[in-house]
Amino acid sequence: MQKKEFNVTPWEVEGKVDYARLIKKFGIKPLKELPDIFMTEVLFRRKIIFAHRDIQRILEAIKDKKSFVMMTGLMPSGKFHFGHALVVKQMIFYQKLGAKIYIAIADLEAYNARHKSLEELKKIAINEYLINYVALGLDLKKCEIYFQSARSDDSKKSNAYYRLASNFSRYATFNEFKAIYGEISPGKMNASLLQAADMFHAQLPEFEGKIPVLVPVGVDQDPHLRIARDIAKRYKDNKFIQLSSTYNLFFPGLKGSGKMSSSDETSFISLTDSPKEVERKIKKYAFSGGQATVEEHRKKGGNPDIDVSFQYLKFLFEPDDKKLQRIYDDYKSGKMLTSELKNYLIKKINDFLKEHQKKRKLAKKQIDNFMLKV
Repeated sequence: MQKKEFNVTPWEVEGKVDYARLIKKFGIKPLKELPDIFMTEVLFRRKIIFAHRDIQRILEAIKDKKSFVMMTGLMPSGKFHFGHALVVKQMIFYQKLGAKIYIAIADLEAYNARHKSLEELKKIAINEYLINYVALGLDLKKCEIYFQSARSDDSKKSNAYYRLASNFSRYATFNEFKAIYGEISPGKMNASLLQAADMFHAQLPEFEGKIPVLVPVGVDQDPHLRIARDIAKRYKDNKFIQLSSTYNLFFPGLKGSGKMSSSDETSFISLTDSPKEVERKIKKYAFSGGQATVEEHRKKGGNPDIDVSFQYLKFLFEPDDKKLQRIYDDYKSGKMLTSELKNYLIKKINDFLKEHQKKRKLAKKQIDNFMLKV
């Protein structure tokens, strides 16, 4: 029987994703043995972060207490949701291990892809993303945050960044872009070269100098990493340390297919949603692994591996491994009903959001002061 196809690109995720096939297709490696400190983070402990390239370089830096950079980006395209929180959890984790966090606000890419003004995109980045970053626990004083459209007020730094993006174009071909991305446009090529500069420019002498860089991403973003790594190998003007990267599972959309997406309001829960909105979305949209009737569910049990409510508990909302296992077993045996599982999740999310939304109000003051310096 032929396997049902799925589609994973930096711009679109469709169908039931076969991660084992993606590991082979992209040439990444399963994430296996990690230091004990990584097991304190559920994303590693539960293998939500499941694959890597060259992570050993970062593990050695952590072990030897040497400097390293964690590079990430945000696309200010809409509301901040729980899918975005996966990367923020990693930022906070690595920051505690001594990493300097570089955050590129991809307003130029969003300008081309989302057709909004740069001013509008700046407001979204600040009010939806950065405020939530702080409320979740990120220390902005240990971060380098910048907009792609205005890298730095320091002309030497800004010139070095844009020069790198321009110079990288000499070491890539149209056919290479087409092979990695499939359908390609000038806007996407430009965005890819700028992202390559985002990932490597921390190593320029105007910034941190020669330093290991880790880029944690959803596996759909790997094409950007592949082309950046290939370009850097050929680049003659600077000898870069090759990028390290890790890959996380997609935080599923409410309806169970693809990933949570800002462009589909029925697929996500925002961190500013009200308790009633959370309840409505979970009850109406959250894909169930249960049976059609209570009687059938009691007899056959449910499938927690495809149930969105259980997956949300696994990813973010149930830190206790033993309790999560009990929920898994009870749901699979039919002891726990879908309605009970959904109600448990709704309470977990709303308890979290009640505290988070208080922290957002405090974070707003920090952001106002911080943005004056960016």
